Amino acid sequence: MNRDDLLKLENQLCFAIVTAARNVVSIYRPVLEPLGLTHPQYLVMLSLWEESPQTLGDLSAALALEPATVSPLVKRLEGQGYVRRQRRTDDERRLAIGLTEEGAALRERALAVPEQVMASVGIDAEQLASIRDSLAPFAGRLDA
Repeated sequence: MNRDDLLKLENQLCFAIVTAARNVVSIYRPVLEPLGLTHPQYLVMLSLWEESPQTLGDLSAALALEPATVSPLVKRLEGQGYVRRQRRTDDERRLAIGLTEEGAALRERALAVPEQVMASVGIDAEQLASIRDSLAPFAGRLDA
């Protein structure tokens, strides 16, 4: 590749990642629709299915998003009956965000999401893990 080719749009890593991210989210949309979740809401639920309750700060850190971005997602999920926010008993200044019974039960239905996404793209779990692992340095998560 010559030096001038380095500035072609098609050779930009940032463009490839942004385009892929947009396309991945569009693949998830119809899969998540029956669950009543948007892709960002799905990410919140994934984190809460791993550990619940969490503070907004912990949830924001887990998702690599600002609290101001996560807060409206949590409020919408609360309105759907999937999560509840309540004051922590050890520190009433902080909110604990936890799953409701309905939110915990949604996990069972969500178990099919990864398989549906892999099928729509035509990859298996091993290929998915390889793609994820190759993106880890760019995501700032070397432990992924």
